Amino acid sequence: MPMTPVISGSNAMKRFLLAGFSAVALAGCTVGPTYHTPQVKAPATWRDTQPPAQSRVTTASASPQWWALFKDPALTKLENEVASSNLDLRTASLRLMQSQAERRIASAAQLPHVEANASYGRERASTNGVLGLLGTMERGQAGSLATGAQGFGPTALPGSVGNPSFNLPQYGMNASWEVDFWGHVRRQVEAATAAMHETEEMRRDTIVSLMAETAQDYIDLRATQTQVGILEHNIEVANNSVRLTSLRFQQGAATRLDVAEATGQLHTFTSRLAPLKAQETHMLNALSFLVAREPGALDAELGTPSGIPSVPAVVPLGLPSELAERRPDIRMAADHLHAATAAIGVAIADFFPRVTLSGSLDVQALQFSGLGSWASRQYGFGPTATLPLFEGGRLTGQLHLRKAQQKEAATMFQRAVLKAWQEIDDAMADFTAAQRRRDELAEAVHENEIAVETARAQYVQGSSDFLNVLTLQNALLSSQSALASATAQVAGSVTQLYRAVGGGWENTYPEKTPAKIPA
Repeated sequence: MPMTPVISGSNAMKRFLLAGFSAVALAGCTVGPTYHTPQVKAPATWRDTQPPAQSRVTTASASPQWWALFKDPALTKLENEVASSNLDLRTASLRLMQSQAERRIASAAQLPHVEANASYGRERASTNGVLGLLGTMERGQAGSLATGAQGFGPTALPGSVGNPSFNLPQYGMNASWEVDFWGHVRRQVEAATAAMHETEEMRRDTIVSLMAETAQDYIDLRATQTQVGILEHNIEVANNSVRLTSLRFQQGAATRLDVAEATGQLHTFTSRLAPLKAQETHMLNALSFLVAREPGALDAELGTPSGIPSVPAVVPLGLPSELAERRPDIRMAADHLHAATAAIGVAIADFFPRVTLSGSLDVQALQFSGLGSWASRQYGFGPTATLPLFEGGRLTGQLHLRKAQQKEAATMFQRAVLKAWQEIDDAMADFTAAQRRRDELAEAVHENEIAVETARAQYVQGSSDFLNVLTLQNALLSSQSALASATAQVAGSVTQLYRAVGGGWENTYPEKTPAKIPA
């Protein structure tokens, strides 16, 4: 009599595990293109057009806290408050945390899915249903067996007709795992990882922009306060001119026209004060918003006028070859290209069979007392393969879509690099032009001050009319205002320079992610 081999539960499980490990060994193929970091060509040095007497840019390493170059404690304090309190930055941090969670979700597909289950049911099968095909034990009115043969189902209770009710408790566990033969899951994880890094760079880009915006707003505030100071000084000078012309008119040494011209100039100067005060309020409110505080919260702290931050003689920007590592938008575009490249692999893998290993081990009995018996066990395991046969062109269209998206991402990367060099070159040109303009205006202010004093002395001596004094006073005010604006523009161009080159090594300042989700 031939012997039929019997596979025990333990041997079957060993074979199942062995098949799983063999599948892992075979799952080394990853379809789709492999991503390579694009190379960015950069000159060895920055374009240097500054005359020797002006501040110059160098290739020395740039500090993440580049605003410390201005040596302004109030600005440094503001930057730190923005880094810790700004709402846009907090939003970007939370988006990064969401992206990290999405990447973790995608990574979970690489591991087996295991779940436990338990159930209890009170059941009764229909006699007229499927179970009726198997036959049942039925008792007649006298308690004798019905004419039917012994059935497959349980015997009915005395006096009852049909199938009896029964308990069905069970518990166990199920496991499943997709064997990633073609890298479908690995490419999904790769794309999710690249998307997470892209979100991280978006947050870093927010940091760079906020730091530059804070410095620019602070410079504009100090420039406005300087303009207010210049105007108030000129208003005082205009008041003196009104008193002087009024006195000379009373003495008969001046005409009523002189008094009217002096008074008109005074009111003209005074009319400019209110808009400047309003502008100062706007800048204070803008800075308050950046640190997530209500309007007017910084009035006591920054309302006292202070000078425009001065630019040091040397402005370190780092090496041009570091641009791709420092510009968040370039790195963000590279990560987007990486994700788009990995998505092509996912689309290609969809054309190939997908194999899933699954297994279950349960304990089932008709009585609770039988749940502890080894004979109550039941199990099943085996692979499942699925192969797309007809999708109506969906998979092909999806592949074409992913390839087009990858080409778009590559084009956007090239655009980001070119845009970065344009912004840097423009900032360099603005830095040079602002310094030259400031130096020329400084000379103009010096000469206009001499001209005003000379004209005033000549008017007092009676050798010149008052119109000349008024004209020169207006020219002095214009040149002083222009000088303040140019000085602020020099400082602002340094801010734009650091914004253009990426602001320093932003992976060290501030923290990449918040310690916890803010309440």
